[in-house]
Amino acid sequence: MNWDQIKGKWTEMKGKAQERWGELTNDELDQAEGNRDQMIGLIQQKYGKAREEAEREIDEWQRSV
Repeated sequence: MNWDQIKGKWTEMKGKAQERWGELTNDELDQAEGNRDQMIGLIQQKYGKAREEAEREIDEWQRSV
C-alpha cells in the first residue's frame, strides 16, 4: 500500500498505527492526519529515535499494511 492510500484510509489506518506505536494517542494520530512527515516526527518525539530510524519503522509498517 502506498502512502497516498494510507492517507486516504487514515481513519482505518490509525488503529493499525496505534497497534504498532502504542504510545501515540488518538489525538496525536488525528492531528497527523496520515501525513508521513508528521508521523515520523511523532515517533521521533515519543520514542526518542533518530529520523532515519523513525523513517525505517514507517517504511516497514507501510509494507505490512
